[in-house]
Parts: sequence; C-alpha cells; structure tokens
Amino acid sequence: MAETLVFLEKEDFLARLRELKKDGYSRRNLALYLPWHLPEVEEILEVSPGPLRYFAFFGGLCGFVGGMGFILYTVLSWPLITGGKPLISIPPFLLVSYILTILFGSLATFVGFLFLARLPSIQGIGGAEEYGNRFVIVIEEGLRPWNP
Repeated sequence: MAETLVFLEKEDFLARLRELKKDGYSRRNLALYLPWHLPEVEEILEVSPGPLRYFAFFGGLCGFVGGMGFILYTVLSWPLITGGKPLISIPPFLLVSYILTILFGSLATFVGFLFLARLPSIQGIGGAEEYGNRFVIVIEEGLRPWNP
C-alpha cells in the first residue's frame, strides 16, 4: 500500500520533501503530483539532465555526416564540370548538410522523446487519482530507504 501525503500549501510541501530527502528517500522512491512546475523540487531532488540531448546530438551528427557523404558520392559519381569550378566546393555542401543536420536532429529528438516517455501507450495517459490544486507526495511501500 502506498502512503499518500497531500498538501495545500507549497511551503509545507517543500518542507516535507526536504525532510524525506534527509531521511534517505530519492526521486526513485517518490511519486510527485504538482498543480504546476516547481524548480525548487528539481533542486531538492538533484535532478540531472535527461538523456534526450544525446538523441538530438547523434541525430544531428548523422544528418551532417550523411548529408556530406551523399553530396560527395553524388559529385564523384556524376561529375558536372563547368567553367573550371572545383568538383568539391565546401560552401554549397555546408548548406545541404546544415539542413539535414537540423532535420535529422529534430526527428531523432522526437523519436527519442517517444522512446523515453514510452509513448504511444496502450494504458491511459492520466492516473486514477485527480488531485486538483494540491501538492501530493506518494511513497510506494517496498521502496523505503535502505539504512544499514
């Protein structure tokens, strides 16, 4: 059975959350339901940046390398010699590679978001409980802190 703590005031909620943190609970032990975003919660629980940024970085990197590779392959396979211009000219290559960097980076970020959020989900999006304008801390049984 889960223990549910409901607060009407933000200060009471934050004070109790600090106490739970001192008692050894981590963000894996707690489920928080908030009516709006509180940056203080991230500071108390020491939330680190998520892995979504790696999806964006590697998607953009694949887009840039893929764009340059595609253009180089095309130019070297079907050379179009005009007016003494070099076959491999970097400025126009950068334009296409930049566009593919943005495209692949944004698509990889979207796919990464769906993957990390486990969407689309067959289960319902909302929980069974609706708390309204209350601050709620749910402590799952069996997830008590380990104190040797």
